[in-house]
Amino acid sequence: MFTPKHFADLADPNVVSAVLSNLQKKGTIRRVVHGLYDYPKSHPKLGLLSPSVGDVIEALRVREGTSFQAAGAYAANILGLSEQVPAKVVFYTNGKSRKIQIGRLTIELKKKSERNVRLAGTLSGLIVEALRHLGAQNIKDLHITKISKKLPEKEKKRLKSHLGYAPIWMHPYLLRIIGESKQ
Repeated sequence: MFTPKHFADLADPNVVSAVLSNLQKKGTIRRVVHGLYDYPKSHPKLGLLSPSVGDVIEALRVREGTSFQAAGAYAANILGLSEQVPAKVVFYTNGKSRKIQIGRLTIELKKKSERNVRLAGTLSGLIVEALRHLGAQNIKDLHITKISKKLPEKEKKRLKSHLGYAPIWMHPYLLRIIGESKQ
């Protein structure tokens, strides 16, 4: 995925827009949503493939200079805590709230305070949001073990340094993930 901003050093913005528009008309590139483009990929049986959610979010981050944090069922799915593949993917942002429709997939961007996106783009932020989605009553030993086994030592140290940004109710679970508490 790319945006006109990726070519800002090559030409005037109007020239870049005109070139991208011409390439789109020729079918060389595809305009996924306003200001976001990709090279269309096709599968023999599935046809035209949608870009990945991660690629869309990264392109938005570059274009807008905002932060995005995967939230809800999508965060839990990324960590393997849920097999549910949400039809609507939610990201918290310090930018504006909106919905982006790409084929059948909806990416919902919800504006949150800086405090809620402080860990955006980090593994710690993903863990906090996945646990928040599950809720204290639904977090099982299996979830804690799964996250802990996947987390490299460096990330465990980083998670420990981020404890202050997580809700207090979550601290015992996070301490178990980093191996500093048994229960």
